[in-house]
Amino acid sequence: METVEANIDFKLIGERLREERLKKGMSQEDLAEKLDVAVAYLSRVERGGTTINLTRLGQISLILDVPLERFVTGIIKEDKNYLEEDFYEIFKQCSQDKKRLIYNIARIVAGVKFV
Repeated sequence: METVEANIDFKLIGERLREERLKKGMSQEDLAEKLDVAVAYLSRVERGGTTINLTRLGQISLILDVPLERFVTGIIKEDKNYLEEDFYEIFKQCSQDKKRLIYNIARIVAGVKFV
């Protein structure tokens, strides 16, 4: 049987987790206590030094009152600006030529005339 590897950026998940924890004014100690885990473990997760399973990420999601998708994808679909934010993240990774192509396609789709 062939092994398939998922491309999951645990460092980015950890950064988002830290960002949301700080928004709630919680210390690592506070969150670790609520999760019943060691502070050292939580610190490794936030640095991307260890993996985190969906069950634990779901617990964090509930404690911080943040949708799970925020940690995994970086966006919250209930947020009315999620498309713009997600599009911007994709757009800024493109070369100048690709940006120009996307811009021209967007103008066509939007029905905006070229000058």
